[in-house]
Amino acid sequence: MDQIMNKVGSYWFSQKANKEIDSIGDDFNSLSSSINGSAKWIVNKLKGKMQKPLPELLKEYGLAVGIFPRDATNYEFNEETGKLTVFIPTVCEVGYRDSSVLRFSTTVTGYLEKGKLVDIEGMKTKVMIWVKVTAISAEGSKLHFTAGMKKTRSRDAYEVLRDGVIMDKF
Repeated sequence: MDQIMNKVGSYWFSQKANKEIDSIGDDFNSLSSSINGSAKWIVNKLKGKMQKPLPELLKEYGLAVGIFPRDATNYEFNEETGKLTVFIPTVCEVGYRDSSVLRFSTTVTGYLEKGKLVDIEGMKTKVMIWVKVTAISAEGSKLHFTAGMKKTRSRDAYEVLRDGVIMDKF
C-alpha cells in the first residue's frame, strides 16, 4: 500500500510541478514581450548609443512634440530607412486641447520623414467612430491627420506632452 501511495504522490507532485513550471514560462514570455522595447533601449544605452528623447526627435523632423503620450519614452528609429517604432506601456487615449482624441496601441510604427509620419500602424482617432490614422503631416501652424480622409487640426494643441488614459483594448 505504501508503494502505491508513493507512486500516486510522486505522479501528483510531478504533474503539479509541471503546471507550475509551465506557468512560470508563460509569465516570463508575457513579461519579456511587455519589456521588449525597454530592453532594446537599455541595450542601446549600454552600447553607448544615446538616443534623444522622442519629443526632440519629432521636433527635429518638424512634427509637434506632443503627438504621442508622455509615457512613450522608448522608441527605435532607423535613420537609413526612416522606420520609427514607439513603445507605449499600455493601450491608452490622449485628449488634446482642441477636443480631439487619439488612441494608441502598445506599439506604434511608421516612417518618419521631414514634416510627416506615414504608414502609421497602432494609432486611431475618433471621428464619430474610431478610425485608423495612417499619416500625420505638418504644414506651418497646422497638422493634417489622414484617417480615411484628411482632417486638419491646429498644431498648438499637439505641442504639449499629455498623459494617456489607460484603456482596456485598442
